[in-house]
Amino acid sequence: MTSTLYQQIQQFYDASSGLWEQIWGEHMHHGYYGLDGKEPKERRQAQIDLVEELLKWAEVRQAEAILDAGCGIGGSSLYLAQKFQAAATGITLSPVQAARATERAREAGMSSLTTQPSAQFFVRDALNTDFADNSFDLVWSLESGEHMPDKRKFLQECYRVLKPGGTLIMATWCHRPTTPSDPLTTDERQHLADIYRVYCLPYVISLPEYEAIANQLSFQNIRTADWSDAVAPFWDKVIESALTPNAIFGLLLSGWTTIQAALALNLMSRGYQRGLVRFGLLCGTK
Repeated sequence: MTSTLYQQIQQFYDASSGLWEQIWGEHMHHGYYGLDGKEPKERRQAQIDLVEELLKWAEVRQAEAILDAGCGIGGSSLYLAQKFQAAATGITLSPVQAARATERAREAGMSSLTTQPSAQFFVRDALNTDFADNSFDLVWSLESGEHMPDKRKFLQECYRVLKPGGTLIMATWCHRPTTPSDPLTTDERQHLADIYRVYCLPYVISLPEYEAIANQLSFQNIRTADWSDAVAPFWDKVIESALTPNAIFGLLLSGWTTIQAALALNLMSRGYQRGLVRFGLLCGTK
């Protein structure tokens, strides 16, 4: 990654992760509210349900060595390690996140690599992980692809570290599909640019573009799905939670980048409403 983008992402998550955990808990991703988005759920349960529904959708029933690319504070890593009695490895650009995830693994009795389940966490660039070829039978990327400045290189790295027969599960922010006769409008491009600026994103692409890259990289059994409706209520829930006294006080302490992100929450909500922002799923095997 470019050093400037690297620093922006690191600083954003260093500053905001503690407040997010305080208000929302360990899972730093969307929730699942049924395929039509109309199932009422407690917000943290919705996030756990998203993990379970992704596994069900990708037909992953077991794993031994898991890479969580963009692990946050270890929510998915620890959950998957416990579910599959596996060894999970999480990577993030944020030293604050890696330290907190390591602490949480220790609290859960999962920091010893000699027993399973276990989890370990590193500050690493997901485009250049330094892991050996064929290291993991599950690569999990839950809302990290949007941060990658080179989508092809990211998927190429996921493919490289997968064991033969291993599975990639990716869920990421996308924009709507486009065609030469139906490109993004000027207004849509500006809306996306505002999201990029606030959430430290280089750019997003459409789900068909991700599928094309996966095909070029020789992934097998490629499947995609658009779960925008299923997760769209999430942002309104976040907006509601940001209006509590504890959240407002936490925002004031967490710094300007986090405050900016909170003030811009409606950008994502409106993006879903107008069909511009999409929640894309991709899975494939090596």
